[in-house]
Amino acid sequence: MSRELLAAQQAELLRALLAGAPTPAGFDDARIRAQARALLSKRGRVTWRLRPDLADSLGDRFGPLFAEYAAGHPKAVGVRARQDAEQFALWLVAQGHLAPPRRAWWRLLLS
Repeated sequence: MSRELLAAQQAELLRALLAGAPTPAGFDDARIRAQARALLSKRGRVTWRLRPDLADSLGDRFGPLFAEYAAGHPKAVGVRARQDAEQFALWLVAQGHLAPPRRAWWRLLLS
């Protein structure tokens, strides 16, 4: 198997696990979906720990809103968990789920 082919297959598997792409041929769809849910849950827990203020503000809406955010915003290579949590907070404000913070420094994040 060539390196290029292996790299393409690995990328296809990662898209299925992290970005909701179809399960690649040769893999069990149920297992891939279960693992994708586990990875999404882990990402949400990390965000919850980094930004408990969001969890407090959103209450029971945190999980569904994070899943909606994550579906449209797969975590990119090189993006650290804290950056991902901040991007989630910005998304919540942009979508109207939270009011923007009153501090002026928040506006710097948008530029």
